[in-house]
Amino acid sequence: MTNHWANDAIFYHIYPLGLCGAPRRNDFHSPPAARLEQLYPWLDHIHTLGAPEGAGLGCSALYLGPLFESSAHGYDTADYFQVDRRLGDRQTLAALAKEVHRRGMRLVLDGVFNHTGRDFWAFKDVLANRERSAYAGWFQNLDFSRSSPYGDPFSYEGWAGHYDLVRLNLAHPDVRAHLFEAVRMWVDEFEIDGLRLDAADQLAPDFVAALVRHCRSLKSDFWLMGEIVFGDYRRLVAPAMLDSATNYEIYKSLYSSHNDHNYFELAYALNRQFGPDGIYCGLSLYTFADNHDVDRVASVLKDPAHLYPLYCLLYTLPGIPSIYYGSEWGVAGQRSAWSDAALRPALDLRQTDSFPQPALCEYIARLARLRRQCPPLQLGDYPLGCGGYEQLHVAAEQIAFLRSSPAGQVVVAVNAAAAPAALDLRLPIQNGRLVDLLNPGAEFLIKNNQARIDIPPAWGRVLAIL
Repeated sequence: MTNHWANDAIFYHIYPLGLCGAPRRNDFHSPPAARLEQLYPWLDHIHTLGAPEGAGLGCSALYLGPLFESSAHGYDTADYFQVDRRLGDRQTLAALAKEVHRRGMRLVLDGVFNHTGRDFWAFKDVLANRERSAYAGWFQNLDFSRSSPYGDPFSYEGWAGHYDLVRLNLAHPDVRAHLFEAVRMWVDEFEIDGLRLDAADQLAPDFVAALVRHCRSLKSDFWLMGEIVFGDYRRLVAPAMLDSATNYEIYKSLYSSHNDHNYFELAYALNRQFGPDGIYCGLSLYTFADNHDVDRVASVLKDPAHLYPLYCLLYTLPGIPSIYYGSEWGVAGQRSAWSDAALRPALDLRQTDSFPQPALCEYIARLARLRRQCPPLQLGDYPLGCGGYEQLHVAAEQIAFLRSSPAGQVVVAVNAAAAPAALDLRLPIQNGRLVDLLNPGAEFLIKNNQARIDIPPAWGRVLAIL
């Protein structure tokens, strides 16, 4: 693992079409509506590195979901070179990006390269000209001897069986040139710092490698993170490949270990990934409690009190933590069989006092400040192996682990039970003190490598070893 700005970042994830209340479908003729300007007040909430301590949520990078001209949800791209008119235009995005950077934050956008929408201009040319189209080779498995489920005079490959998402032929040199030129424009005009690659597990490694080379030629510290839901992250996260991937294994373990009163599941996943023989030693993976594609964590957890130990873990485990907009207040949302709209609502910052968990936001801000001040919790400060992770204790509703770096060591202990818990821990220091960074004023003695600590119900401790 190399030392990269993203390894120590805290991300805030916004789905702009939802948050800004854009119409569900694009009519492709209305003038641009600068709804992206609604995000300016959110920047104060999100917080920048230059803001005073105690202000905002403490995030240092902003990930904005799909922004470019599309038919409906943003992942059905119609034009990679134009901002979705429901959000504004290129000038609108350029101004917002400038303000993000002025505040000291990094900006990451969605790169949707696996597929386009049916309104993509090249696909529309194929619809009009069939075999004669200069773009017939741009799409996967076009077959003019059969019709598509939409009744087109040809068939094609849709992503995961969704024929509104037309798979691109990423081996075609003209397709690559078109996409790479779009990325160049995004860097030149918006000065983006990275991309989240949608459906990265469907991208061929040779395409990913070529994209990485192109992006690094534009900006040497450009960050590339892949959406990988299933499989081995090492297939695409490696030197000269992606920097990171969505850690869906930890995502699942975080909520189910609370719902099932079974921290053994989380402990197993952490040891498998980051223990002494962890398969992801040296990788800086992207960790999250929810996102625009899955039910919000406040709807998944059976006990709302578990939001507090869950977020304590999210901010102290190896990886790059991310907050999905609204979840810092416990906003709920569940997808239906036909819609993800409930996961992607319009929210008003002026109404946060009425949100389900108003105190949760300040708690998460405390965790962010603690993480920034504590090098052992920052994976980027520990280039020697597995993120400095070592399990100390695991039980059904309690877990404790050690995070280490050349700058020091921290013990994290979490209690998911409805009653206080006391843990007896064996530590790698003979005598000393454990000073709680999350709960100021609490201290515990270390004698003969042993310490006994108490943890309040549904809470955690982050203890510096002194």
